[in-house]
Amino acid sequence: MRLGRPSLKARLLLMLVAVPLIAWFAVKPVRVVAPGLTGIYCPNTSVCVDDASRLVQAAGLYAEGVAFVPDLLGPFKGKPRVIFCASQACAETFGLGARAAVTVGTWGTVIGPRAWEAYFVRHELIHYAQAERIGTLRLLFKPQWFVEGMAYSLSQDPREPLTEPYESQRRRFRAWYATVGNQALWQAARDL
Repeated sequence: MRLGRPSLKARLLLMLVAVPLIAWFAVKPVRVVAPGLTGIYCPNTSVCVDDASRLVQAAGLYAEGVAFVPDLLGPFKGKPRVIFCASQACAETFGLGARAAVTVGTWGTVIGPRAWEAYFVRHELIHYAQAERIGTLRLLFKPQWFVEGMAYSLSQDPREPLTEPYESQRRRFRAWYATVGNQALWQAARDL
């Protein structure tokens, strides 16, 4: 008996199962979608930790960030998820590598062991706001001086000067922002 080619429905079902599995194992930042599957403790949908003894600290950093960023940029449309990794092993689970933190669109943010500071959390929540307002894919095509410069500038990152190219990006964003202002920020950003 000869088997025919799988139907379109069967191929689509296979892709529906295979693509997320491949992404889970090959693109580690995707794991922010379901951090509990990595062994991370998530007492709610917003804050997760790898070390439960640091939950109060993580919750405080989260609360400060979600109060700070909307005051500058307007309210969040969704509720950001932030995973706080106290260990490098946790950070590697999400593919941080040399980065201190990463935000994956509106899916979630990972804060690595050296990023447990208010300005780092604000920085990443600014990226979350950018993804909400501009769109995750469209944000990939925006100039880095806007994407990173905005996050470094508006987060009130105290490091002066930053290493390059980040200091130049922050300086360029500040100059652009001074001409645009807060009221027209998002429209001007979409037009970049």
